Amino acid sequence: MVSTAPEDIQQTAIALQGEQRVVIHDVTWEGYLQILDALPQTRSTRLIYDEGTLEFTMPTEDHDFSGRMIGLFIRVLVRGFGKKIKTMGSTTLNFPGLKKGAEPDEAFYIQNQPLVSGRNVDLEADPAPDLIVEVDITNTDIDKNRLYASMNVPEFWRFDGYILRIYQLQNRQYVEVETSPTFPTVPKEWLYDFLEQCRQDELAAEDNLRDRLHQHLA
Repeated sequence: MVSTAPEDIQQTAIALQGEQRVVIHDVTWEGYLQILDALPQTRSTRLIYDEGTLEFTMPTEDHDFSGRMIGLFIRVLVRGFGKKIKTMGSTTLNFPGLKKGAEPDEAFYIQNQPLVSGRNVDLEADPAPDLIVEVDITNTDIDKNRLYASMNVPEFWRFDGYILRIYQLQNRQYVEVETSPTFPTVPKEWLYDFLEQCRQDELAAEDNLRDRLHQHLA
């Protein structure tokens, strides 16, 4: 099924400023790690590496706004459904055995939160995050569906500025689904409404979402 967004959201997307990207090919894993180590910890640029291809992403205001508000949306749902959460944000997720690494817009442990609570995550022993969010307003040279599927990330949200696509890992491949496996009774339209309200007043939008969820669960 093709994902669609309300017409007003699609019209808003015309004016969005997409992120800038720089791609370098034929970069070794060791070279990627050296570049990663040389960059300051306070940088806003995000790196993603996939078997020789290294992409630098410079987020814009529209990109960061979408990523942060989607993260807030998820946190409100987690609390409302009585779940637990560990937020990883854009923490570097490196998988040397796969020669892949990523710094997603948002990453969360929800189902596996008890396994990693109270300490730093060790990806050599711990599972990948349960839910990863990427905002891609402009095109990317990285096949992120294949990338995160290879990392065994159970659920992947991709947002292009007006359409949210939700993918569930099945047999080591992503299958697009219409509702989140983590929040199966919440339609995607809730997110579109929330983002539109956030553009006017983020606090009021959060309050409205909490009220809406409370009524939904009641």
